[in-house]
Amino acid sequence: MSPPILLEIRDAVAYVTLNRPEQANVLNDEMSAAFIETVETLARACGQGQVSAVLLSAKGPHFCAGGDISGFVASDDLAGLMDRGIPPLHRAIHTLSTLPVPVVSAVNGSLGGGGIGVALCADLVLASSSMKLRGGYSAIGLSPDVGVSWALTRLAGPMRAKHILFTNEPLTARQCLSAGLVLDVYDDDQLMPAAAKLVRSLAAGATGALGRIKTLVDQAARHSLRDQLEREHYAMVVSGAGREAGEGVRAFMEKRPPRFKQAR
Repeated sequence: MSPPILLEIRDAVAYVTLNRPEQANVLNDEMSAAFIETVETLARACGQGQVSAVLLSAKGPHFCAGGDISGFVASDDLAGLMDRGIPPLHRAIHTLSTLPVPVVSAVNGSLGGGGIGVALCADLVLASSSMKLRGGYSAIGLSPDVGVSWALTRLAGPMRAKHILFTNEPLTARQCLSAGLVLDVYDDDQLMPAAAKLVRSLAAGATGALGRIKTLVDQAARHSLRDQLEREHYAMVVSGAGREAGEGVRAFMEKRPPRFKQAR
């Protein structure tokens, strides 16, 4: 049997594919362990300069339906099961969210429970017209994990996040677009070509600058304007000292596309 998650690194892009379509790519023990291992591999590859962008997608008609409810039912110690399983999964989500490169997710079909956290931890989220998001937690007496409450609140706001998690009413792709949960919606057969084009363009960009932009934007809400200005100052000085800036400025003056990979 093929692995639960596929990882291929090609032309500085890491293609990560959830690969249990017959199980709606649920986060069971097997999938969670593979996710953790894959994220650790990604972090090492980014640190070694092998990866400049990540594309996260899924095989089959559904991105990820959430947790493995059948495993919950079979457990005679549900609290203990969660207490053991959640911390390493949360560490992996934090690592994936804070990779120093752009992460894009391409979401199709059902997206529920912890799958929401996996999809929305990306910097840019693209959806197919078949995508449908449903909280699901409170319907079985549970509260969110995998960063779902953080992602929904950050992207859609507290009231919309509560409505999604209180009522479990499904949101269509267009509703998710209106709520700010996804960047754009594509026909099903156009989702992956659009996502691949986007991630390749990001991988060809100024990786160092993109990483600093990611950090500045992700941390902006925590800082006062004065603090954020100081961080922008520091990041700009670091950027200006790098080869990417030299190449970018020269390319602009010479009216040609920048060759950032050669400048690293």
